Amino acid sequence: MADDSSTSDAVPLSDDTSTATMAREGSIAFGGNVIKKVFGFAIVAVITRLVSPSVYGLFILATSIILFVQAFANLGLPEAIDYFVPQHLSDGEYGKARGVLVTVTGVVLVSSTVVAGLVVLSADLIADAFDEPSLRAALWLLSATVPFLAIYNALLGSFSAIKRLKFRVYMRDVIRPTVRLVTTAALLLLGYGLLGVVGGYLVGVVVAISAGLVMLWRNARYVFEADAVRADPRPLLSYSVPLAFAGIIYIFLGQIDYFVIGYFLESEEVGIYRVGYALAANLMIFSGSLGPIFKPLIAEAKEDTPAVRTRYQIVTRWIAGLTLPVAITIALGASAYLSVVFTPQYAVAAAAVVILAGANLISASCGGPDGTLLQGLGYSRLVFVNTALLLGINVAVSVLLVPRIGITGAAIGTASALTANALAAVLEAYHFRGVQPLTVELGKVLLSAVPAALAGGAVVLVIESVYVVAVALPPVVFVVYGVMLYLTDAFTEDDAEIATQISPAARRAIRTVRRR
Repeated sequence: MADDSSTSDAVPLSDDTSTATMAREGSIAFGGNVIKKVFGFAIVAVITRLVSPSVYGLFILATSIILFVQAFANLGLPEAIDYFVPQHLSDGEYGKARGVLVTVTGVVLVSSTVVAGLVVLSADLIADAFDEPSLRAALWLLSATVPFLAIYNALLGSFSAIKRLKFRVYMRDVIRPTVRLVTTAALLLLGYGLLGVVGGYLVGVVVAISAGLVMLWRNARYVFEADAVRADPRPLLSYSVPLAFAGIIYIFLGQIDYFVIGYFLESEEVGIYRVGYALAANLMIFSGSLGPIFKPLIAEAKEDTPAVRTRYQIVTRWIAGLTLPVAITIALGASAYLSVVFTPQYAVAAAAVVILAGANLISASCGGPDGTLLQGLGYSRLVFVNTALLLGINVAVSVLLVPRIGITGAAIGTASALTANALAAVLEAYHFRGVQPLTVELGKVLLSAVPAALAGGAVVLVIESVYVVAVALPPVVFVVYGVMLYLTDAFTEDDAEIATQISPAARRAIRTVRRR
């Protein structure tokens, strides 16, 4: 073990100014994620009401293929931006930071254009393999997004690197979904069907990139006006290539369910599973909000084990504490929300939602936000090994179970992979750096969830109307959970300090409930 120091070496929060940055920027990202989720569900609701599940399933298959091949095109290089650029900026080396941006952007543009051409050439073979002729046209259109997505990911990494997440939020969570929603609805109402769904996706990406380029130029001019220092591609590739393969595997992990379901079942089942998956994925909203800022902050302090431990434990407790009531609500009310938000025919995905919700809760709470702890510490090869093992788990379980129990089998496969990944990240972080997320305060948070789950379960059992359940379940769960946090004295002074960066009112509220 690299460092087996006790938790008493943790850095006091008041001395860790980067935690304030993480709280402030994380709250901005959270607001963006909420907006993105709202638009995301609005888009799915529009699509599921204006096209059949089979058409939506075809679109999911096409985008899954595009996202998979796009990971090859990126070579993992966008991941290098928010690892190397923060280090250069911290040292005042703006020319080197610009060199990284220029090198990464140039390489991914060339590689992604080549991959887009290969998608066009292989569209007939892919459509024949899935026995879906309409898939051909969708792939031809979506192939144009491959180079655009490369630029899009580089821009997202750039905003994380300069710690200006509000512009990332504008681009990813406001502009892209707004444009996509309006364009998709207009095209579907005009009767374009599958082409309308694909067209809305493409237009949303292009407009978001245009706005992102303008915002990056205006807010990082100090980087672009510096004399570029040519970035040595070897350390960039040494760090990014393992993450590229890990990203390919991770994307394949995320899309393998659709491939397996599409192969063994009908495209309609793909659409139904996608809706259930999207509902369960809401649990990642808090983890996803902190991930973009957590990784560069860990990268800056990667040699300071006490600081890493402090940030890891605080972030884990906050993610777990915020995610638990949402996980309980979604798991208990899965059938109700699928019926109300979408249509009753999607309620068959309820079991899959429950399984995925449990796995997403574990994944969100372990290994740092979105598994970025190991990446921030520089263990990119270890991340690749983990995801390679996970691929085997997911493929084996999904192929074994989907033909037998349908989409529930796909959910079990994904849940097995996510859980294994989270636990591996915790064990590896402890083995190599002596950091782990467990604290007494985290235990109080977990304990508070038990009565909340029991109260929510009573609501579901007693009330028959899905509409009443959908409305009544969240307040019951959240109120009981909040009361238990108060009774267990789960809030700390550190929480109040973090809350200050989000809202003075939040700080006053936490300090009020701590006076007993």
